[in-house]
Amino acid sequence: MDQRTGRDTSPKAYSMQSLARRIRVPLGFVTAGLFLFEIARRPPHPAAIAWSLALVLPGLLLRAAAAGTVKKNRQLAMTGPYAYTRNPLYLGSMLLAAGFALALQSWPVALVIAAGFAAIYIPVIASEERFLSATFPGFDSYCRRVPRFIPRLTPARFGRENETPPVSQAGSPDSAGGFSLALYRKHREYNAAIGAALLYLSLLYLEPVLGHILRRPR
Repeated sequence: MDQRTGRDTSPKAYSMQSLARRIRVPLGFVTAGLFLFEIARRPPHPAAIAWSLALVLPGLLLRAAAAGTVKKNRQLAMTGPYAYTRNPLYLGSMLLAAGFALALQSWPVALVIAAGFAAIYIPVIASEERFLSATFPGFDSYCRRVPRFIPRLTPARFGRENETPPVSQAGSPDSAGGFSLALYRKHREYNAAIGAALLYLSLLYLEPVLGHILRRPR
């Protein structure tokens, strides 16, 4: 659960989280190395870059909507994108990664990204869900209506007489919240947009620079 409200402290959960943290940085270097190798090997096709926007832009919007909705440690987010999927931030990240793999038209990059997501996010999501279940009384009811990852087609509805309303950590119902620009800025989600812009600049302009360096006479 990408509400990032805490950590499971059980020995098994701790070992899984520790493993995920240890491989995150090396995996990032491997992905960056493959990214540079693929760009140096052949320039990205303009059509592939254009098609990648069909994944990258929804990924950015989904992450922005989630970051502007979630209230970490204070309220179980059940509105906005959280009414469709329990992990909109992670889903948005996957769309971004898939979009850039498409832009590169690289199966090695796609496979490394997929392996990285499985190795890092599966244990993290399991740990966060255990924490949320123990912290928020409405979480189990929420899980029965909202999928873990693949979104619903329509938003889940809560708050009727036979359902559990959103509950704050203190145990009292919280009013449903919409998107907040202040939360978006607080969570610094604009960094994702900046990063995506820099990656697109590298797709467009890095290959000529690398080619010049690699082909430069010694």
